[in-house]
Amino acid sequence: MSISVDVHLLSGKHASIQVEADASVASLKHRAQTALASRGRLLNSSGEVLDGAQTVTEAKLLSGDVLTLHVQQVQLKATTPGDARFVKPGFSALLGDGSVVTWGHADYGGYSSNLQEQLRDVQQIQASDSAFAAILGDGSVVTWGDAERGGDSSAVLQQLHDVRQIQTQLKNVQQIQACDCAFAAILGDGSVVTWGHAPSGGDSSGVQEQLKNVRQIQASKYAFAAILADGSVVTWGAANYGGDSSAVQDQLRDVKQIQASKFSFAAILGDGSVVTWGNPEGGGDSSAVWQQLRDVSQIQASRGAFAAILGAGSVVTWGDADYGGDSSAVQDQLRDVQQIQASLGGIMSISVDVHLLSGKRASIEVEADASVESLKRRAQSALLLPSRGRLLNSSGEVLNGAQTVTEAKLMRGDVLTLHVFQVQLKATRQGVGFAAFSALLGDGSVVTWGDADHGGDSTAVQEQLRDVQQIQASRCAFAAILGAGSVVTWGDAENGGDSSAVQDQLRDVQQIQASLGAFAAILGDGSVVTWGHADDGGDSSKVQEQLRDVQQIQASDSAFAATLGDGSVVTWGAADCGGDSSGVQEQLKNVRQIQASKYAFAAILADGSVVTWGSAIYGGESSAVQDQLRHVQQIQTADESFAAILGDGSVVTWGHENSGGDSTAVQMQLRNVQQIQASRYALAAILGDGSVVTWGAVQDQLRDVRQIQAADVAFAAILDDGSVITWGDADAGGDSSAVQKQLKNVQQIQASKCAFAAIMGDGSVVAWGSSGRGDGSAVEEQLRNVQQIQASVGAFAAILIDLSVVTWGDARFGGDSSAVQDQLRDV
Repeated sequence: MSISVDVHLLSGKHASIQVEADASVASLKHRAQTALASRGRLLNSSGEVLDGAQTVTEAKLLSGDVLTLHVQQVQLKATTPGDARFVKPGFSALLGDGSVVTWGHADYGGYSSNLQEQLRDVQQIQASDSAFAAILGDGSVVTWGDAERGGDSSAVLQQLHDVRQIQTQLKNVQQIQACDCAFAAILGDGSVVTWGHAPSGGDSSGVQEQLKNVRQIQASKYAFAAILADGSVVTWGAANYGGDSSAVQDQLRDVKQIQASKFSFAAILGDGSVVTWGNPEGGGDSSAVWQQLRDVSQIQASRGAFAAILGAGSVVTWGDADYGGDSSAVQDQLRDVQQIQASLGGIMSISVDVHLLSGKRASIEVEADASVESLKRRAQSALLLPSRGRLLNSSGEVLNGAQTVTEAKLMRGDVLTLHVFQVQLKATRQGVGFAAFSALLGDGSVVTWGDADHGGDSTAVQEQLRDVQQIQASRCAFAAILGAGSVVTWGDAENGGDSSAVQDQLRDVQQIQASLGAFAAILGDGSVVTWGHADDGGDSSKVQEQLRDVQQIQASDSAFAATLGDGSVVTWGAADCGGDSSGVQEQLKNVRQIQASKYAFAAILADGSVVTWGSAIYGGESSAVQDQLRHVQQIQTADESFAAILGDGSVVTWGHENSGGDSTAVQMQLRNVQQIQASRYALAAILGDGSVVTWGAVQDQLRDVRQIQAADVAFAAILDDGSVITWGDADAGGDSSAVQKQLKNVQQIQASKCAFAAIMGDGSVVAWGSSGRGDGSAVEEQLRNVQQIQASVGAFAAILIDLSVVTWGDARFGGDSSAVQDQLRDV
C-alpha cells in the first residue's frame, strides 16, 4: 500500500509525495527534501518530529496528511571588538545542516578553517567581544577567536567533554553565557566551566565549590552572576562590574531573576523586592529608590541604568541619568506600563521572528523572563490565528510552554515556527449514493455535515468527541481515536457506526483501518478489534487467536489482511474478496507490504516476489505474470487491476484487461517508471524524464509531468510549468478546456468521483467536471488563501489559511455545510 502526503515549507511551497507504507520516514524525508530542494526535520500535523527509523505505518501517517519540512534557519552571530568604526568584527553563520561558516577579522573569530572538521552538528553559537563558542550535538564545545577573550578553551577542554558522561543529546552543555571577554557554560549536572580572560570572569576557581545546581547565568561587561536552584547567587569576575556581591550576599535569597547592565546587576527576589550591586553609577546602587522597589514584576536594563515595572504598572528607575536612570520628567505619564524596551545593550527582552507554513511571519518582542506560552499567545495574536498550535525552535524542537524564554535558550534574532494544528477532513466513502464530511479541528473537537444517516450527524456523540487524534471512514460511518486511546463511532450502525458491542475492548487503540462496511482497530498490544458488517470484515472471531503482534492492516472493499510481526498474514471477511488466503498461506512469509484492489490483495515479499489472492478478475490471480514478478519495489491498484514497478523501472500488470490489467500495448514504453497513479479503470505511469504513459484509457504521451491525480474515469496531470492536462470521460473531469486558461501555476489537485479542484499559487481554486459536483462558482469569492482540499464522492471542502472551511458540490455528499459553518472555526 502506498499513500500520498503533502509536505510544506515555511515559505508556503509544498509538494505531494507518494510513499509506500513500509518505507522509512527517513526515505520519505529524503524524497521531500529532493522535491523541495531543502533539508530539515519532518514534522507531523501535530508538530511532532517524526522518527526517521520508523516506517510510514509505524509513524501513523495516512493519505492526505499535511507534514512540515522544518528547515533549520541560518543563525548569525558577531563579535564586537572595541569600536566597530575602527576594528572589523568577526561573523559566524550556523547553517541548517549544523556546519559553520565564518568571515571577517581573523583575530576576532572570522577564521575557523582549522576547526571545520570539528564544527559538525552545531546546535548553538555564543559570542564574546572577540571569540566564539559553539555547542555541538553531543554536548561538547568548540571555541575560536582571541585566545585571551575565550577563543582558547584548551585548559578546560577535558571538563567540556567529560560532561558527555553526565547526559546525552544536546542537554550536556545546557547553556553558554558570554561577557565581553569570557564564557561560562552550565553543564548537565548544574556545575559551571569558565574560560577566557581570567580577571573578566574566565577564571571561576575562587567560587568553583559554590557553583552547584546552577539554574541560570547572567553577564555584565566583565563579570558573571549565577542563580542556584536554592535561589542564592554566586558572582565572579571584575569586582567593579558586579563580580563581587559580598556586600549584599545575605540579601540574595529566593532570587527569581537577574538583570544586568554593562556595569552592575539587579536581582528580583521572591517577595518582589530588588537587590543591586556593582558599579554604583551604573545601577549598582539603588538605595535612593529602595523604598519604592516593592512588588517588582520586571526589570529592564540599558547600558548604565535600570527600569523596574511594579505590579500596579508604575515605573521606578535608577543608575546613570544619561542612560535612562532618571525618569522624573515623564514620571506622571508612566502609568499602567506593560513592557519596557531599552537601547544600548538592554538584554531583558528579545525579538524573535515567528513564521507560519503559509510564509506569513511576525516579529515578536518578548521579555526574557516571560513564559514561552505567553510568547506563543502573542505570536497567535500578531498572526491573527485563533487556533492552538505548537511553537518550534530553529531546530524544529517543540518549545515547552512552561519554560521562560531564557530557560528555552531563545535569543534575539531566532526564527521560530508556529505550527498550527491543521483541520483534518474525512469523507465517508462512495457507496449507495450518499456521503458526509467530518472535520477534526485544532482543539480536538469534530464537526460533521452531509447525509445524517451516513455520518453527517454526530450530535449523539458530540460530548464524547474531545481530544480526537485521528478519524477513519467506512462507506457510511466514522470512527475517531481519542487521545486516551478509546474510540467513538457514529453513522450507519450496520456499517460500523455502532461499536457498543466491542466498546470495552477498544482501549489503547493505535490505528484503525476501514473496509466499505466495517472497521478494524490495532491495539497497543498488537491485538485487533473489529466491528461493523460481518460480510465486510466486521467479524474476526474465526481468526481472533491468530491476530497477535499485528503490525499493519490493509483492506479491500469487503475484507481485511493483517501483517504480523513475523511477516505472516491473517485474513478475514468475504472469502471471494480476499478474506480467505488459505490457498496461498504457505507462500505468505516475510511479507513486506500488502496492496488491495476492490476485491483482491497482492503482497510483496522480502525477496521482491509477489503473492496474490481474492477475486481473480480483480487481480487475485497473477499466475500468467508470476515469472515476471521479481524485484518488485511498489504496487499500485485500480479497482480491478494491479501494476507493479520492478527494480529496473519496468512494469508488470494483471487483473481485468480492460481496466488496466493489460499493458501490452504500451509495454515497450514502460521504462524507468518512477510512479504510478490509478483511476477506477485505468492507470498512468510517470517516467524518469517526466513523460507519462497511460493504459486502460486512450491518451497520447505527456511530458514534464510533476503529479497525476485520478477521478473515477478521468485523470489530471500537473506539469512542471504549473499547467494541467486532463483526459478520460469528459463529463467526469476529463475535459478541462472551459477552465484551461485559468490553470496556471497549479500547486495541487484533488478529485471527487467525477470532478477535480485545483489550488493555484495565489491560493485561489479552479474546479471542473460534473457541474453538480464540481462547479465552485457559487463560492468562488470565498475561495481565497486555500491551503488544502478534501473530497467526498460528490463534493469538495477547502481549508483556508484562517482554518475556516468552504464547501461546494452536491449537498447530499457534504457540499452544503451552512448548518455547521459557525462551528467550522479552529477554536
